[in-house]
Amino acid sequence: MLVTLDFETYFDTKVSLTKLTTMDYVRHELFKVWGVGIKIDNQPTEWFGEDEAEDAIRALSWEDVTLVCHNTPFDGYILTRHYGVIPKYYTDTASMSRALAPGKSASLKECAIRMFPTDETKRKGDELINAKGMVDLDPKTEQEIASYCIQDVDLTAAIYHRMIWQMPDSELDLIDMTCRMFCEPKLNVDRKALITFRDEQVATSEATIAAAGVDRKVLASNPQFAAHLESMNLIPPTKVSPRTGNTIPALGKNDKAFTQMQQMYPEHQALWDARKAVKSRINETRAQRFIDATHDDGTISVPLRYYAAHTGRFGGTEKLNLQNLPRNSPLRRALIAPPNHLVFVADLSNIEARMLAWLAGEEDLLNQFRNGDDIYSNLATEIYGRPINKTDDPTERFVGKTAVLGLGYGMGAPKFQTTLEAGAMGPSMQFTLNEAYDVVNTYRSTYPNIPLLWKKLELKLASTINASYEEDWHCLTFRDNKIILPNQLALVYENLRFDNNKLTYDTRTTETTWGGRLAENVVQALSRIVITDAMLRIQSDENLNADVVLTVHDEIIIISPDINPDDTMEQLITHMCTPPDWAKELPLDAEGGWDTCYSK
Repeated sequence: MLVTLDFETYFDTKVSLTKLTTMDYVRHELFKVWGVGIKIDNQPTEWFGEDEAEDAIRALSWEDVTLVCHNTPFDGYILTRHYGVIPKYYTDTASMSRALAPGKSASLKECAIRMFPTDETKRKGDELINAKGMVDLDPKTEQEIASYCIQDVDLTAAIYHRMIWQMPDSELDLIDMTCRMFCEPKLNVDRKALITFRDEQVATSEATIAAAGVDRKVLASNPQFAAHLESMNLIPPTKVSPRTGNTIPALGKNDKAFTQMQQMYPEHQALWDARKAVKSRINETRAQRFIDATHDDGTISVPLRYYAAHTGRFGGTEKLNLQNLPRNSPLRRALIAPPNHLVFVADLSNIEARMLAWLAGEEDLLNQFRNGDDIYSNLATEIYGRPINKTDDPTERFVGKTAVLGLGYGMGAPKFQTTLEAGAMGPSMQFTLNEAYDVVNTYRSTYPNIPLLWKKLELKLASTINASYEEDWHCLTFRDNKIILPNQLALVYENLRFDNNKLTYDTRTTETTWGGRLAENVVQALSRIVITDAMLRIQSDENLNADVVLTVHDEIIIISPDINPDDTMEQLITHMCTPPDWAKELPLDAEGGWDTCYSK
């Protein structure tokens, strides 16, 4: 049974999804369901007001329901947390839109315009604004909201039926899994540890500020802090504002001149530390958000945005951003398994470098992966002209690592030099421009098929400007300004053209692309499919008895009973190292571990 559904709920200037997370909004004391629109299969949509909504919801046989909403994590969350009902399967037209039209707005309004450009009857209304701040709807307003809701449900259903035939089953299963992570959470939270961590962060910050002897307001304000520096006979660095063109203080953590100033005056370290403590409260803020997001049963919803990127990668949302938890962070360790279960974590090793080598046909590099070689040391050996190993030559090996991870997508010598200097991937290193050129040239001559790949991809995509062009290459198909992936979704380069000899396409803005960037797009998209296919295999493996509760970049996190954990870990690794049918020669490797918490 297909059920298309849309809740209409109380909102005002402060209590709304623009101000609060979904969790905070639904759990707010003012939260109230005004009513719900429900369409069963292709029957007419019905509106059920405040007094009828619960009975209408409970009358459905949810164990047989495929739920369709536009932004299902919101409506599904209300169903599970507010009414305690769970559908058999979740779908979400906003997620489907992001997959089929990457880079385009996934709002219901914009989806309707794209799907039905000439049908003015299929347009989203704006009557909802009339009910803003109304706790109890009067009959006239409720009638307006009912009509508005019915239109939204009918639009959602029409969009679903227009898109469903284009969606691969595997991607629909991923949408279901993503919604389930949020609406039916399995991951628990060590609330006590979070409170302790938050309080420690607050205490440390206050002590740091007190040690400087400068008022918090002065430390927080750029103009006041600049004036304070001047009172100490220090000249604050400046920069030109990209927004206004005016000269402003350059006192941000990423302002190079401010970093140099701190290095020049180490005697004022207490002041620099205090400035940092005031401007960066991220740990305290994130700990509080985790605490606020924890449900009464100890679980926490996992908010992942399906198809957040052009390449299909997941993204963070709901202000938690579980995609960006530093290793060994107390926030990470505060995510725990339920009683009698363990958290298992595994990540694919060098998946993008492996995929790049496979796509380019770089057999020497593929064989290094197959043999378990230290590819970073191997490249460093070529760079330095002498044997390099991890134990004796960590600095040289790091240069090799930076080259392997950074140069595969066409990075040039100036950017490579800057990357090493910035220390973004490890320790800061000083290279001359000539030395950087030597490394880039060594990488490209050692793996010559990779630069050739950049040229091939650019030529093949440019050829799709010709409407009659179509070519199958490896696991990809090039046609219609698209690179079609093995799961039948596509990297889309809409309105592809040459502008001033540059390959250009349209998203929400105008973008320029080239061979190295295309290689990055394709490799990341294919790597994502490898990871998500593994997630689906793991979830469906009855012998493994696991729930996939999170994915972070190349990492999969599951919860499974505390029974033979070594065997569970082995099965998890096996699933992750299974190459896809379209790349059976791809050498995969994974590693991981298990604990009572997300500790890896």
